[in-house]
Amino acid sequence: MKKLFFYLFITTSLLFSQTSTEQKEKEQAEKFQAAEELERIRVAEENTKNQRIAQLLSELKIVQEKISNKESVWIKSYASYLTSLEVRESLEKIVERINYLQKKREKTLSEADELSALIAREKILTSQIEKLKKKDSSPFSILLTPPNIDDIPSITNPLDIFMGISLIKTLDQGFKDYIAKKEELGTVVGLLRSEINIYTQLESLDAEHTHKEQLDLKLKQLERFESALDTMNVTVDVYEKRLDIIEININKEIESQMLKLVKISVIILVVFLFFFLLKLIIKKYITDNERFYMANKIITFVNFTLIVLILFFNYIENVSYLVTILGFASAGIAIAMKDWFMSILGWLVIVFGGSIHVGDRIRVDMDGQSYVGDVMDISLLRMTILEDVTLTTVLENRRAGRIIFIPNNYIFTRMIANYTHSSLKTVWDGIDITITYDSNHKKAMHLTKEIVKKFSKGYTDITRKQLNKLRSNYSLKNSNVEPRIFSFIAPNGISISVWYLTNAYATLTLRSAISTEIIDAFLAEDDITIAYPTQMLHLEQSAKKTPSFAPQEVV
Repeated sequence: MKKLFFYLFITTSLLFSQTSTEQKEKEQAEKFQAAEELERIRVAEENTKNQRIAQLLSELKIVQEKISNKESVWIKSYASYLTSLEVRESLEKIVERINYLQKKREKTLSEADELSALIAREKILTSQIEKLKKKDSSPFSILLTPPNIDDIPSITNPLDIFMGISLIKTLDQGFKDYIAKKEELGTVVGLLRSEINIYTQLESLDAEHTHKEQLDLKLKQLERFESALDTMNVTVDVYEKRLDIIEININKEIESQMLKLVKISVIILVVFLFFFLLKLIIKKYITDNERFYMANKIITFVNFTLIVLILFFNYIENVSYLVTILGFASAGIAIAMKDWFMSILGWLVIVFGGSIHVGDRIRVDMDGQSYVGDVMDISLLRMTILEDVTLTTVLENRRAGRIIFIPNNYIFTRMIANYTHSSLKTVWDGIDITITYDSNHKKAMHLTKEIVKKFSKGYTDITRKQLNKLRSNYSLKNSNVEPRIFSFIAPNGISISVWYLTNAYATLTLRSAISTEIIDAFLAEDDITIAYPTQMLHLEQSAKKTPSFAPQEVV
């Protein structure tokens, strides 16, 4: 019985021991599996974390490339700001080191060289700070300042309308540029926020906190950029309202000037129509071409002057100011525009003095040449004459038909002869002919005078009437209009000079007719011989060669 119980106990113990061992082995296997699972999970998490970090770094690189490729003025301005801070900080350290070395009494050779190098570097950095002295106070002070609006000029005349329109366009363009800078700043802020978000995630994943310093710098940078963006948002609202007020005022002034321009245009049109109708009436009732021309010129001048006065009194705010300016400028104008001024004064003398009229035949001496022609026009600065075929062109110029422009100031400085002044339309012309000493000079003078009387009788009667009309304006002592004949002793005979009145516009025609008639009359008389320059040639021959001939005389 005891043996049986003992075997039972042994068997039970063995069974229990085997069960306990198996249980321990099972527990150990489970612990190993759990540890293995944890390691696998840790590795998986580590891989996931590394993948996430790699992904974030890739995204960070993309964002940084966008920021660097954008070439924003904001980024460059901030970079200059950081550079100025670094330069100033470096300069402070250099100055501190220089002060230390300068206070040191005994210096080694290396310290002396270091001091010289530091002093040179201090000068360089000081010059750089002078260039960047505005950068360290505020990185965006210039960029945040909106376009400057100077004093807006008032629009007081039609020309200022274009200036006002251009000013509005300029202001709008400046505002658009400012908005574009604000939008660019908003884009940069968005990129910085994305960059900071990535840095924050990297910092949460990185147990070593390798991105902590960069994250702090970016947060400080974002703070400055966001502050600048808030400032621009406020500035844009204020600036836009100010631009609206300015544009409204400019548009009102432009509208006022346009209305004023329309009114003045209507007034000028009425004045123009009035003088145009006046010209038509004058043309209808004045038949004399010369009087019509002068009246037309006067009306045109009055019309132009009246229009100028209308414009002056409408667009010159202070007439006394204009008079003062003209008073100061008169001396300069008189010197710089002397010829023009004198020509205008000469025009006044010609028109209102009545010395020359359109249609008159005049002679002008210019630059050693004489020009004879008919006045076609008298403008404000010059007279225009058509050169005709006259005795002057025959004997001197050998040219005719030219249009000659004569400045009006020549009336003060040149000799201008009027052949047809006032009512006179005739001039004295003369013909000289020489007869021999043995000719009957009394008979020749009688024939010449009779021929001249016959051809010039009509002009003589006309001139007598014209001179009687001139007696009311001029003192005429010698009013003899009959042909005049004179005789003079000349080197080769007796010179007969006959003078007669002829048409001022056709002197050559009558001169040619009278000359032909006189020659025919003289040739018909046996006791009248026309003299002309002769030469006498004496030929002498040797008596040995020609003994049978006497000296010969050839005429």
